[in-house]
Amino acid sequence: MASFNSPCAACKFLRRKCLPNCMFSPYFPPEEPQKFTNVHKIFGASNITKLLNEISIHQREDAVNSLAYEAEARINDPVYGCIGVISILQKQVCSLREELDVANANLIRYACNDISNSTYALSTSSSMEFNRRILSIDEEGSPSDSIGVRSSCGSELPSLPPPWPETVKIAGDMHGENFMNCN
Repeated sequence: MASFNSPCAACKFLRRKCLPNCMFSPYFPPEEPQKFTNVHKIFGASNITKLLNEISIHQREDAVNSLAYEAEARINDPVYGCIGVISILQKQVCSLREELDVANANLIRYACNDISNSTYALSTSSSMEFNRRILSIDEEGSPSDSIGVRSSCGSELPSLPPPWPETVKIAGDMHGENFMNCN
């Protein structure tokens, strides 16, 4: 039964006395009359009673909440009801997945550029340092390597091209493509 001398929303709507063992009182409190009104309008009181009798007590609250949600959705959208809401949410999920794919592609592109630039910078600076160590200027002012062989060019050896990454593994890839070409 609902609060002292106050019938539950179902009994009040149906204009009957709310008994202590009222099946509706735990799920349709007097403070929420619209909840029962919507459910009754869409499903009917006898169908709600049958449904609640067929399921276990611990499932009843979830069932009533589901019925209330479905009834409200059907009242707001008589044609599609809950399916309309589900369809809108699915479209939002698809749109957000597309945005995520674009963001991941941009992230990979930026990561590849950063890797390429930092790898090239590291490779160039380490190659130049390596070349400086190998090449030394002898007493006559001409370059020579550390083992005494003279270089045919009068300057530092050219640095090798950096090891460019061909592919980068995509973190959290959910579309079956495990690698993306960075070039």
